[in-house]
Amino acid sequence: MDRLAPFVSDPFDQPPCRGCSSYLMEPYIKCADCGPPPLLICLQCFTRGFEYKKHQSDHSYEIMTSDFPILDPNWRAQEEMALLEAVMDCGFGNWQDVANQMRTKSKEDCEKHYMKHFVNNPLFSSTLLSLKQSEESKDLDTAITFRPSDEPPRPAFDSALSRDMAGYMPARADFVEEFDNYAEWDLRDIDFVEDDSDILHALKLAVVDIYHSRLKERQRRKKILRDHGLINLRKFQILERRYPKEVQDLCEAMRHFARLVGPIEHDKFIESQTLDFELRKEIKRLQEYRLAGVFTFRGARVYDCLKVHREEERLKRCMLTDLLQCLQDSTACQQWLHSDSGINPVTPILSSAGRRNAPPLNLTGLPGTEKLNDKEKELCQMVRLVPGAYLEYKSALMNESSRLGGLKLAQARTLIKIDVNKTRKIYDFLIREGYITKA
Repeated sequence: MDRLAPFVSDPFDQPPCRGCSSYLMEPYIKCADCGPPPLLICLQCFTRGFEYKKHQSDHSYEIMTSDFPILDPNWRAQEEMALLEAVMDCGFGNWQDVANQMRTKSKEDCEKHYMKHFVNNPLFSSTLLSLKQSEESKDLDTAITFRPSDEPPRPAFDSALSRDMAGYMPARADFVEEFDNYAEWDLRDIDFVEDDSDILHALKLAVVDIYHSRLKERQRRKKILRDHGLINLRKFQILERRYPKEVQDLCEAMRHFARLVGPIEHDKFIESQTLDFELRKEIKRLQEYRLAGVFTFRGARVYDCLKVHREEERLKRCMLTDLLQCLQDSTACQQWLHSDSGINPVTPILSSAGRRNAPPLNLTGLPGTEKLNDKEKELCQMVRLVPGAYLEYKSALMNESSRLGGLKLAQARTLIKIDVNKTRKIYDFLIREGYITKA
């Protein structure tokens, strides 16, 4: 008799009874002889002896229920499954949300039960340890088989492929130029003869031993290249590009220590550092959500969208500010227009005297344009002054004129730090229109 039924928080998600089509409530009956699919009926249909197609009332059956304890006498199996589902939905550590989703246990009960039976349970830890040991033993005992190539590549000498492979010749499993390539030269003049003295004989043997040690170093370096896949450097670099920039820098730094460990251990270390980087990045992102007052993943998605929107608006404001600043200076304006801003440069107009006159400023869309009258707009276009700056200069000159009872051109130039010709035009215009009086 199988007493454990799959827990579903919503009873309407349960499969209907085959007899009366009502939603099944625990406990209910499952026929052990029919299926798949399983034939499920409620207790009322079971007591009436319901039969359907091949199903007979005398078939073996199982009682499906989860109303019994598993790990704790005070926790039913249904509550255990609800706890695991709530932790998976709300996240580890959010015990208040877990308790709200369960509705039958408090925050302290959920935390204490989960930590006791699912984190600090020695039964689970020993099971995980045995699984890990069995997996490691399997990796040690199982031989790694390689499929030999039918026809190894044979790059031409000094070709691009040969240079990429550092002169490695796969058909010979050797290099065009070996490490310590002239090690054999020390042996070319050595000849063992019978009349050699003991010292000379020992000296020749020492030279041979040195040559053998150099051969061993040559083989050791070849083995490192083969085991770590360093022969085709371009392919090795392509594989490294799948990591983030920070991990790529770590790979470059740790490549010098790869010869001290095996290739599998080195790859495990790099992968663990990649996982550590991703976890730190994710923790930093979650901390940012928490500081912003976001506690749900749905709110996090809204926060990300708003953050992108705010960044776009900030870039637009910065671009407009730069534009307004550059428009106040004709030289900076031309430099800005010739930059990669996406705006075509305006060709200056040559006057009859041969001097370059800038075209009138287009005030369309500039802030403060609606506050100007027609004559002020014409002045700003000819002087090439943005409306916001003109309004500030006008207000400063009017205040100074009312305070002193009149204003001189020299005083206006001390207040307005722009081109002197522009200052004179603004000063003359304000006097002509009666905004200020001449001292």
